[in-house]
Amino acid sequence: MLSTLSILVFSVFLTGCSEKETPDDRVQAYLKNWNDSKFSEMYNDFLTVDTKETFDTDEFVDRQKKLAEDLGFKNLKVTYTKPKEDTEWDKEKPAVFPVQISMDTIAGPIDFEKELTWHYETHEDTDNWYAEWDPSFILPKLTSKDKIQISTMSAKRGKIFDRKGNPLAMNGTGYEAGIVPGKFTDESKKDELAELLNTSVEFIDKQLNQSWVQPDYFVPIAPVSKNNEALLSKLITIPGITYQETEMREYPYGESAAHLVGYIGKITAELLEKHKDQGYTETDLIGRQGLERLLEDRLRGKDGVGIYIKGPESGATLEKIVETEAVNGKDISLTIDAELQKKTFDAMKGEPGASAAVDPMTGETLVLLSSPSFDPAEFMLGVSGERYKKLSEDPLKPLFNRFAAAYAPGSSIKPITAAIGIEKGTLDPNKGLTIMGKTWQKDSTWGSYKVSRLHPEAPNPLDLNNALIFSDNIYFAQQALAIGREDFTKSLKNYGFGEDIPFLLNLSPSQISNDGTIGSEGQLADTSFGQGQMLANILHLATIYEPFITNGIMYKPTLLKDDKTQEVWKDDLLSKATADELKKDLRNVVVDGFAQAANIPNLPISGKTGTAELKKSKDESGQENGFFISYNSDNPAFILAMMIEDVSDNNGSGYVAEMAANVYKASADN
Repeated sequence: MLSTLSILVFSVFLTGCSEKETPDDRVQAYLKNWNDSKFSEMYNDFLTVDTKETFDTDEFVDRQKKLAEDLGFKNLKVTYTKPKEDTEWDKEKPAVFPVQISMDTIAGPIDFEKELTWHYETHEDTDNWYAEWDPSFILPKLTSKDKIQISTMSAKRGKIFDRKGNPLAMNGTGYEAGIVPGKFTDESKKDELAELLNTSVEFIDKQLNQSWVQPDYFVPIAPVSKNNEALLSKLITIPGITYQETEMREYPYGESAAHLVGYIGKITAELLEKHKDQGYTETDLIGRQGLERLLEDRLRGKDGVGIYIKGPESGATLEKIVETEAVNGKDISLTIDAELQKKTFDAMKGEPGASAAVDPMTGETLVLLSSPSFDPAEFMLGVSGERYKKLSEDPLKPLFNRFAAAYAPGSSIKPITAAIGIEKGTLDPNKGLTIMGKTWQKDSTWGSYKVSRLHPEAPNPLDLNNALIFSDNIYFAQQALAIGREDFTKSLKNYGFGEDIPFLLNLSPSQISNDGTIGSEGQLADTSFGQGQMLANILHLATIYEPFITNGIMYKPTLLKDDKTQEVWKDDLLSKATADELKKDLRNVVVDGFAQAANIPNLPISGKTGTAELKKSKDESGQENGFFISYNSDNPAFILAMMIEDVSDNNGSGYVAEMAANVYKASADN
């Protein structure tokens, strides 16, 4: 009896272990493979005989993989509605399960529901439940004969305007050169095309092998300026090559604003990797320099993308699957006065240098330029290696952004030295100093070091007014000694030396010295007239003259029009009495001094010249850079700081004053 019972229990146990899978079990296993994109397993282990006879592995496995790649499928999630626990399955009847399918694509999310039908079949002596399948499980309404079409709706890049609404960067028109594959029959022409369009054969092949490409479709390869007629003529001699009009960036102020505005250009492999999660493709343009690069996220916008089904019949209407509309980039307005910028650039005559202008009452930057410059449109379309080499080896360095650098300011710093001395009580503007000879040193402890001056004919006793008119180094060296190293250093820091300039762009900060200190009396003397190790940025130079007009306030320089203005950077720098004294003296520098080239009838310009000698070695002189910082005394709408490199053969800083005068003249004419 016990033996019979044991046999019965064992028989029941074996029956339980060999129980067949239910449709619910099969759905769960099938969906797990689906969610893991294991298409081969799905095909081999789960599909009905009829399904496999209708759809081979290319249709099921390869097509799904390619569409997943081309359409950017991510976050695939397939679920099903579970049956009731007590559901009884009839092998003679199909089992039907509602399936929910969702995924993210390049055109946005797709979410749809299908019914997944299972049949009980025998496959190679194995009985089980198998699923029906067709391409509509990939995308709604898709059939095996349909094609998938991807359409991109390009977002318009935001424009860059000056303060008056003049466009500095705008969306104009040009051409997109490309291939019609069915007519491009000579494969050997790829090398020629790649060279003409400054791209690679590999990139051309990648463009042609996209899933949406058809023989009669236009496949874009590279942008071409509408003015480049020579290149367009060469392109159309190649069978299958054509071009279509397309939007293209234009820079109306060209070279005058190139270093500031920058340009967009074809994205590089390095940039594509850097921005790999931001939706860029190899055909995109991206900000490469200047504000175009700095403000890329605001200017770029977001392209719209649509995924559509196209039926096999001729002229079939596209069936939209999912579509995301384009979001245009934001327009940006600057504080820059583009016309004043161009007048300043033209006045500099292509000489190497930099200029900046600020509104002294608000801190708004009106001019910021580097000279000489380059054509941003040329770089936007992809400058050739030969052309880039020529520009980079040009001794005038047109690619170098001088307004971002810092230079020894020379005598243009003397009004600041004077202001510090007056405020400290060590400099009496009316008290004259008797200075004899061309050189001077405090005593023998200075060794061989002496302060030199260019105009020993300056009248004695020398007061502040004449010291500025004659730009007397010895006078300012003696005043700095009276102030003292510690107080002079502290006061220069109050003017922003030694700290980052609070500005949108990354500018080299002005410095008192390499380590921020003044280590000797000789260095103190040099620093008092902008030599030694002192360096100043051109925008900062314009800004530090603001206190003469504002009675002691320096505003943070701004560049974006929607930034808050009159944000105080430094205040209480000098009194009204000190400001009035220096305004009088700076006007006399132009009337009676060495900036008389800027002494224009009916335009009372005030300012200070400066010449900084850059030594090649201890005993060998190098080039001299000239400065002129100026404003209109009657209407100080802007302070203009201009620097020209190597003016030793051009009347020194007087050459710069003449250029600045031309800016005021041109502005007055309008």
